[in-house]
Parts: sequence; structure tokens; C-alpha cells
Amino acid sequence: MADAPTLTEQLTPDAVRRHDPQVRGFASDNYAGVHPEILTALALANGGHQVSYGEDAYTAHLQEVFRSHFGPAAEVFPVFNGTGANVISLQAVTERFGGVICAESAHINTDECGAPERVGGLKLLTVPTPDGKLTPELIDRQAFGFTDEHRAQPQVVSITQTTELGTCYTPEEIKAICDHAHELGMAVHLDGARIANAAAFLDVPPARFTTEAGVDILSFGGTKNGLLFGECVVVLSPERVGALPYLRKGTMQLASKMRFVSVQFEALLSGDLWLRSARHANAMARRLDQAVRRIEGVEVLRPVQSNAVFAVLPREVGERLRKRFRFYFWDESTGEVRWMCAFDTTEQDVDAFAAAIIEELAAS
Repeated sequence: MADAPTLTEQLTPDAVRRHDPQVRGFASDNYAGVHPEILTALALANGGHQVSYGEDAYTAHLQEVFRSHFGPAAEVFPVFNGTGANVISLQAVTERFGGVICAESAHINTDECGAPERVGGLKLLTVPTPDGKLTPELIDRQAFGFTDEHRAQPQVVSITQTTELGTCYTPEEIKAICDHAHELGMAVHLDGARIANAAAFLDVPPARFTTEAGVDILSFGGTKNGLLFGECVVVLSPERVGALPYLRKGTMQLASKMRFVSVQFEALLSGDLWLRSARHANAMARRLDQAVRRIEGVEVLRPVQSNAVFAVLPREVGERLRKRFRFYFWDESTGEVRWMCAFDTTEQDVDAFAAAIIEELAAS
């Protein structure tokens, strides 16, 4: 009897590829694959043995990499995902009775299944914002009740850069928030899932609107910018942050083979890959913005300051269009949609999408 085929023999390229690699959509930058340079870095870190749980050579060197971007006091803690990074960051700057002031549209409020409250044990104190951005005046709507034992104590302000609405804080706006929060005795957390896109738009180093502006702790995103998996918690104000190693473990975000998270960030940040990829994604969003603004029947609602375009078009057109290119309806009540570009979005992808919009509008 012939030997049964090995697993490697069964997994031929034709057998394992279950999608067309030429197909791209505009639903999320998470839909994109892994940047080839990241895959090369992962292969470089493979082979042999390295100490587990972060005591490896790659994680040790990652401290130097992040300090080159955020200053000598920065300390980095790799984690698995963005929700974990946000929950750990917020826990590290609050007490069990703490409250977090954030925009109503913030990811921690709308898209994390209550994790900051359920897992972190925190109370989110939300504020409606027209553009996803907080201001000192908006913060004051929730910054009250200090010493009131009946109210969750406002202890941290959380902002997102870029925001969930694709808008971008200036360094001056973030500094004003940090100064105001610190005067009130609160820390500042920045959710940087798309921090590279913000730096690309502003054309400034990320330290300009984080370390130099007064941000205390940062969730640094990588998955949306070409990584296979992994985010980082970056401590910028060690005097305000406590117990983070224990919080990471207790929140189930401590990777045993951490070298494979760390080497990705080393590849991303040691050179210009992070900025190159973000600039390209932003440029594709601007190209899409310019194309659809010329199409009658489509209205772009928000300034394009990152890799996102928000627009309104007839509902039936959107439904048909989604069968050709994946994207999400952002606001069901208004028909607003969100179109996201990624590091691998091409000019041809954008032009084909714009042509499809014209075709579907004509068909209706």
C-alpha cells in the first residue's frame, strides 16, 4: 500500500488558495494582506530558539526602535490586537472606580463589544462630537464630579488619531487637550490604530503629536498598516503608568513567541516602511475622493485627512455596488458609507471602483 500523502504534499498552492489575490475592496485596511517586507522579517526571526514571553533579542531591540521615534523615556509592550492594547492602556492609568472621557464615536465605545467596561472595569464617559475630535470644552462636559463617591471618577481622556471619522488632530489640538486634562489631574491615552496615517497627513514625526504634546500612553497600531498581527502599548509618561506587565498578562495579551510580534514592528519602524505604506494609503483615498466628487449623485461628507472616504449615495446603488466591491454602511439612518484604502490599494483599484459607481448610478 502506498504511503499516505504528507500534509505538505496535500497543501499544494492550488489547494490552499481559496481567494483571488487580485480582488480588493474598500471595506477596511484590515482586509489587506501582509506587506512582503513584513513577511521577510518574520522568516528572518524564524528558526532556532529564543527565550519566550518577551525576553528575546527582537523585543529587547524593539525598545531602541520605539525610543528613536518617541524619546528616551518610551517603553514598549507588544500585544496581540488593538482592543487589548486599548484596554491595557486604560487600565494602566485608572483605578477600579475610574472613568474614561472619550468621543461618542470612539472605537473603544462603539466597536469593542464593551471590553473596556467589561474587561477593564471602567466607565466610559462619552461626548458627542461633530468630527470625532474632542476639545477642552467638550471634555468639560464630562470632567466633573471629582470626589463625588456616586460618580465614576474621570481619570483619563482617550482620543483617537486618526479618528473614527477619518479626521486628524493637529499637534496643537492634542497639546491643548493634554494640558487641560493634566490640569484636572487626568492622564491622556491616544488610540493610534492609524497613527501612521496621521503622521503622513500632518507630515510630522509621530512624537510631535504624542510625546511632545503630552500624551501619557499610546496604543500603536500595526495591523492596519501591513502587519500580520500585533499592536503595541507605548508608555510615554512612566510616572503616570503602573503595573503594565501584570495587566498585559492578566488581560491575556502576553505572547509566548513574542519575537514574531516584535520583529514585525522592527521591520515597520526601523526604516520608512510605516510612512511609505501610510502615505500610499492616504494618496489612494485622496484619488478616490477626487474621483467621486465629480460624480453626480455622490456626496462626500467629511474632509479626507487619512485613508478613509465617507460619502452618501442612493441606498439601492450602494447595495448593488457592495456586491462588486466590499465596503460598509457607516450610518444606516443617513445612508452614509465608508470607503477605506490600504497599503496595497492601487490606482487601478480606485479607478475601477469609481467607474463601477458611475455604472450603478446609471443603472438606477
